[in-house]
Amino acid sequence: MGSAKKSTNAARQARIAEMRRAEQARERRNRILTIGASVTVVAALVVGGVVLVQSQSDDSDSADGKTTGSLVAGADGISTWKGGKLSQTHVSKKVDYPVEPPVGGDHNPVWQNCNGDVYTEAVANENAVHSLEHGAVWVTYSSKASEADVKALTEKVKKTPYTLMSPYEDQKSPIMLSAWGAQRTVTSASDPNLDKFFEKYVQGEQTPEPGAACTGGKA
Repeated sequence: MGSAKKSTNAARQARIAEMRRAEQARERRNRILTIGASVTVVAALVVGGVVLVQSQSDDSDSADGKTTGSLVAGADGISTWKGGKLSQTHVSKKVDYPVEPPVGGDHNPVWQNCNGDVYTEAVANENAVHSLEHGAVWVTYSSKASEADVKALTEKVKKTPYTLMSPYEDQKSPIMLSAWGAQRTVTSASDPNLDKFFEKYVQGEQTPEPGAACTGGKA
């Protein structure tokens, strides 16, 4: 039994290490692309060409910006989105989400950094939802969570790529976990359901844009 658990933990650590290496490689490529794009923009301005780019969704199938369905509680304690589709349209305005914290829908074009990032102040729903689209798990807590739990959660999130953490006062439970189209509450930082949720939903099958960056967004 102990051997099987060690094997599972080793496989998980290997997976996290591989995700971190991939994220670092993407960050290097993004820096190169940013430099190249800057040179191109400067050249265009020199010759007097000014291009206006409007922010649009990168998912044409969701261009109508309409979310249908609802979050339905499961027997396993995980609520999942059923009976419709979460839209993925990029918008610059505030979005009225049907659940708090939100688990998907229209969102800001800029994602919230989610490479094990821990925020001590609330982040905008619209940026965090974009992170969920990239396959991140969002850990949120209210003032009812104990200081010990917040500290333990902070340490766990910092070690896990494709996660982020922030306070969220209006949520129904002290500690909640959200992924794209999925959500659950946990009783504490030591609740075994926390690791199970991470294992299933960090870059899980629900991810609309697997492998998309969790760095280079909003800090």
